[in-house]
Amino acid sequence: MPNNSKVSFENTANAFEYKNDQQLKKAHFLFSSMGYQWLVDIGTRITPWIIKAGLPVKGLIRSTLFEQFIGGETLQETAKVADRLEEFHVQVILDYGVEGGDYGEDEKDHACEEFIKVIDYAATQANIPFMSVKVTGVARFALLEKMDDLMSKDTGTLIRRYEHALERLTVDERGEWQRVCNRMERICSAASMKKVGVLIDAEETWIQDPVDALTMLMMDQYNKTTAVVYNTAQLYRHDRYQFVHDCYEAAEKRGFILGIKIVRGAYMEKERKRATEMNYPSPIQPDKETCDTDYNRAVEFCIQHVDRIAVIVATHNEYSNQLAAELLHSKGLPHNHPHVHFSQLYGMSDHITFNLAKEGYSVSKYLPFGPIDDVVPYLMRRAQENSSVSGQTGRELLLIKKELARRGVK
Repeated sequence: MPNNSKVSFENTANAFEYKNDQQLKKAHFLFSSMGYQWLVDIGTRITPWIIKAGLPVKGLIRSTLFEQFIGGETLQETAKVADRLEEFHVQVILDYGVEGGDYGEDEKDHACEEFIKVIDYAATQANIPFMSVKVTGVARFALLEKMDDLMSKDTGTLIRRYEHALERLTVDERGEWQRVCNRMERICSAASMKKVGVLIDAEETWIQDPVDALTMLMMDQYNKTTAVVYNTAQLYRHDRYQFVHDCYEAAEKRGFILGIKIVRGAYMEKERKRATEMNYPSPIQPDKETCDTDYNRAVEFCIQHVDRIAVIVATHNEYSNQLAAELLHSKGLPHNHPHVHFSQLYGMSDHITFNLAKEGYSVSKYLPFGPIDDVVPYLMRRAQENSSVSGQTGRELLLIKKELARRGVK
């Protein structure tokens, strides 16, 4: 295994080895299109409406955004992508693309069953160590909102505030919440038995507290000897570095392994807009520099306490990935340490993923799958992210152009 600490993210031959010339040219066209903000703005506004109206655009979406960012509509289709990634020592985080909606209890039970099917499948695949769950897939948004509101008006630890909030729900709401807990229990129990990690996705700040509490309770139950359940900390929130510290202290006290995926975050514009409209302080960091500082501090903290913390460094930021790699090296830890994992979204930052894999690091692609109708919100976020994150599209394009030139492809 290579023992140097510096990983080169400039090697495009490694980065795009898994794509043929035609796929690479298609990616070039797609990222070029996403460079036009006006086009992305129009597309993200009208695409969900067009899909709902039943207009014949699924073929176009399937051959462009879907092909770039999604594994497939079914597990069977997605398996082909996972197998291809495995050839290059890249693992997979499977994400069943159900998003929150105030569906009925039957639909939430169905989502629970689908999550368990994903776990069952992942358990049969050597290169799928994790799957992802959105609590809004198994819980009513408005109930999470009420729980969060009750918790925010209380003081004390996260779990104490959670327990007090439960007492103030109506009898019917308590019954409904118990069903949410039962679904999460079934998912985590199945994952524990099948030795598959469950990553609980972050949500909007106004429903995050009950998600955090429920995830901590699951970790307390299932993470005693190995990391099964992982929470997600969005470091674009100014309170999340402290949150990681608090979670670590709880894990120490209760004797479980803290599973934590650290991301910079989603929902930024939505969070700022809501804070302004409702006249409360924004939960978002004042600027990108502060966010980056907190993210990198969180990486350092987690790797310093790697005996008690299992961390997933989920970022497209080259410096943060390099930092984590160098920390592993400086501590004399193996590149594929079981408590340190790297991850990037499928279809993005291949120069990071495949070069880390080449150096023997434990790294995965976050791979969503599901019917086009279900994954449209995810696709719209990817399009917006690539157009709005400073330099993201430009960086992707530069690397693709460099590789096309290296191959002599016009």
